[in-house]
Amino acid sequence: MRTIPRSWLFVPGDSEKKLLKTPETGAHALIVDLEDAVALSAKPAARRLTRDWLEAHKRQITMRKQARWVRINAVDTGMWREDLAAVMPGSPEGIVLPKAEGPEQIRQVAAEIYELEQRHGIPNGHTRLLPLVSETPRAALTITAYVDASMPRLAGLTWGAEDLSAELGALRKRDAGGEWTDAFRFVRAQTLLVAHARGVWAIDTLYADFRDAEGTRRAAEAARADGFAGMLAIHPSQVPLINAAFTPGEAELAQARAIIEAFAANPGVGAIQLDGRMLDQPHLRQAKALLGID
Repeated sequence: MRTIPRSWLFVPGDSEKKLLKTPETGAHALIVDLEDAVALSAKPAARRLTRDWLEAHKRQITMRKQARWVRINAVDTGMWREDLAAVMPGSPEGIVLPKAEGPEQIRQVAAEIYELEQRHGIPNGHTRLLPLVSETPRAALTITAYVDASMPRLAGLTWGAEDLSAELGALRKRDAGGEWTDAFRFVRAQTLLVAHARGVWAIDTLYADFRDAEGTRRAAEAARADGFAGMLAIHPSQVPLINAAFTPGEAELAQARAIIEAFAANPGVGAIQLDGRMLDQPHLRQAKALLGID
């Protein structure tokens, strides 16, 4: 079973300086970006730099602690095949697909990945897919289609607010209290529910103002509290805040162990009382999930 990365840091694919600093960030997953962070004229050079970086760090022990993902360009740009052809020799753990408009696009990209895995001697199925499922109105309305569609490479679902905001012509994404407004709250909830229904990772979107450390912390804590398994980051300064928010505290771990021990001491019982609380099977499942127990 693959470990779920909690912090996912975007790194521009055309910046050798930033790529060289990635081991210092502490991010669990690195997303080398060939899309929004790279100007059209710089994309060929970014592909070469990303490929060289992937190749150089393919076997380094220090880097293997950080999952290596690449965000390619959207299918409708016509550039995605060139992106994949350039980066697949470096055997990334996964591909982030922006502006994904439903399972058919996932299958289209997966078929290309399969051919490239065969060509470069990469084990079949090694390369996973993480689609951004909300960046256009059409994409947002296809989220529920991911529940039952056959997509063996699907690792999780994530979403983005910036592109969707531009598509909608929205003048705000959050209200005066800092909460998502209706369209974005709807997309976020759909992403969370469908990911859990599908049994894949639910990864929350980034907090855009990286200078606002308190805002990042609150967003990360809310993401974990709501059931997300991880969160995107746009700047290295956000990574420790996300990692801390998604790391269970000792009191939380102790409570989970106590719940498991209480049920173990009362086999066959559906519900028990512990410290003045009535606990049943959902509490037991949640405690086991927290401790990584099947």
